[in-house]
Amino acid sequence: MLRLLHAFACPPRQSNVPPRTVTIPSLALCSNSSPSAHPCTWRSSVIYTTKASGRQGSSSIEDLQRDEGGMIYDFDEEEEEDEENEEGEFSLRDEFTGREDEVKYDKDPEFADILGSCLEDPQKARSKMEERLRKKRNKILHNKTGSALPMKVKFNKFDFSNSYIWFEFYNAPLEKDISLICDTIRSWHIIGRLGGCNSMNMQLSQSPLEKRPEYDAIQGANVTPTTFYNIGDLEIQDNLARIWVDIGTSEPLLLDVLINALIQISSDYVGIKQLVFGGSKFDNWEESLTSEDAGCSTYKI
Repeated sequence: MLRLLHAFACPPRQSNVPPRTVTIPSLALCSNSSPSAHPCTWRSSVIYTTKASGRQGSSSIEDLQRDEGGMIYDFDEEEEEDEENEEGEFSLRDEFTGREDEVKYDKDPEFADILGSCLEDPQKARSKMEERLRKKRNKILHNKTGSALPMKVKFNKFDFSNSYIWFEFYNAPLEKDISLICDTIRSWHIIGRLGGCNSMNMQLSQSPLEKRPEYDAIQGANVTPTTFYNIGDLEIQDNLARIWVDIGTSEPLLLDVLINALIQISSDYVGIKQLVFGGSKFDNWEESLTSEDAGCSTYKI
């Protein structure tokens, strides 16, 4: 009976080297007696047979499976293709997401403990944060390249709707310093344009520190919105710079935000001697100079 089934499943080959062994774990024949009308089917069956190679006396084992349609599959080739596809998928995923060397900061138990206790016991959270800073001081702090002298702030007939903001540096700023100043002003403009600096809606900063913070959404939605209408390019001549602004609404908080950021930049990165709000002229600024002249440049915000 086994030989009969073997003859049904494996037709004669053209090669002179016959297969050596055939193992049939499970075989289901059709009920009809005519083999030509209803060929036999293999259901989850694996045939281990020998395949003749080009040299006499040598052979290799293949894992083959026949499905209900009579097709033969090579499992070794399919597994190799699946492995290649998986490797390609993961490599592309890492390439586009850029998460190969990503550090999971949200899994930091020390940081999670600090955040968990900041509302219940702010003093305890503060002490833990100070301890963390002391331990990782060398990784957080950097050498200051700014000025030890405080930045001066002056106002000269400043109009929120149409005025210049003047910068005077101790030295001509480098390209990296200009890039930092541009990024700061650009961020300041975006926050202001989105209404982020609205002194009429300061619920959290005006709430007592000893109580759990609460926010009234209805009150926040009914506050008169603020905006930042327009801003010009950053113009630089040697150690001087200026930028034109049209804030629109008289919102002093917006100016405080910019001043605080520039104070830190002046201390840590590039020294700013003074910041002047308003005025059409400043020291030796020359209106006739263009970006093509030496020491004069313009940067988009």
